[in-house]
Amino acid sequence: MANPPLILIIDDDPNFLEIFSVKLTAEGFRVETALNAEEGRTKTVSLKPNLVLMDVQMPGMNGAEAMMKLKADPATNGVPILFLTALGDPNVDAREIDRRFSKEVGAVGYLKKTDDLNTMAEYIRNFVK
Repeated sequence: MANPPLILIIDDDPNFLEIFSVKLTAEGFRVETALNAEEGRTKTVSLKPNLVLMDVQMPGMNGAEAMMKLKADPATNGVPILFLTALGDPNVDAREIDRRFSKEVGAVGYLKKTDDLNTMAEYIRNFVK
């Protein structure tokens, strides 16, 4: 890709950031990271990424709160945000509730961190075409 899409990953788990950054870079994306929601908000404003991957559960400001602030800011309200969660529920009805919650608060969707990295990368590709 001549000008690969920029993905910002916001997550408080440095191991996940490293592993997923390497995977997405290998898939042809440019990747930036942030270890908390406040740093992620600042980087979203300055970098204007093509997609933000936002952990839902972080200390301090959680992902939903950070996303609502980004959506309220005219400088960032058009940046698509995909929630990351470690809380995948095997129950189909519960997964549908997660999807609806994500949409209701303004996310384009959500990914389980426990999914296969190849599956996650392919899913992300749908949002940065």
